[in-house]
Amino acid sequence: MSREKVGEILEMNNPKHAVLQKIKNGRKTYGITPRIPGGFITPDQLIKIAQVAKKYKGTMKLTSGQRVAILGVKGEDVEKMWQELDMEPGVLSSYSVKNVEVCPAGFCKRSRQNSLPLGMKLEKRFYGAPTPNRTKIGVAGCRNACGSVHAKDIGVLADEEGFIVVVGGSAGFHPRLSDEIARRLTEEQAYILVEVIYDYYCKEAEMGEKLGIFIDKISIEKFKEDVMTIFDERVNGREMNE
Repeated sequence: MSREKVGEILEMNNPKHAVLQKIKNGRKTYGITPRIPGGFITPDQLIKIAQVAKKYKGTMKLTSGQRVAILGVKGEDVEKMWQELDMEPGVLSSYSVKNVEVCPAGFCKRSRQNSLPLGMKLEKRFYGAPTPNRTKIGVAGCRNACGSVHAKDIGVLADEEGFIVVVGGSAGFHPRLSDEIARRLTEEQAYILVEVIYDYYCKEAEMGEKLGIFIDKISIEKFKEDVMTIFDERVNGREMNE
């Protein structure tokens, strides 16, 4: 049985929007992670998460994906906790965009472009969007690439000349550094190129295939040529319509 099929079965047998963490003496515990767009959270939301975690004896954990997870949760408590949190889940499915990680560019002295508006726009557009496999997007305002942008499936970073789009990064079971697709892009062009990459990946990759693995299968040269051809057509078509 494939790893992807095992994942599907585990999802079906678990409470909705919860991840099975441990089975000890026949007792299952789960983790739940509310959606925190771009890692920005209000004081009231943070207080609510803490109150729910305390009520159900969960352990709070700051995740690498700019969210707060509640761990050690009983299966029978999951649905009640989501109702009391009144927040969307951070991950809708194992076969979707898992999160868009955003650096605090507008607040950082090192940023070369204020990438916050672009990052939040991408988060809104791709939250929970279906994909052949779990997909992460990262956005940073300089080439320091805070948030491990080069280890994301799709990454956007910036320098003085504009935005740079990279693809195929992974820090998981099969580590892979990203490949650059284009640079000197405007904010709008970067957004369009991310959409093109997403559409191409969803159309051409096999179910269960990570983006980096798909790129290595067809070659980065073909991937780049194909997406840039579509990108040019889409940009030119938008300019003509305007």
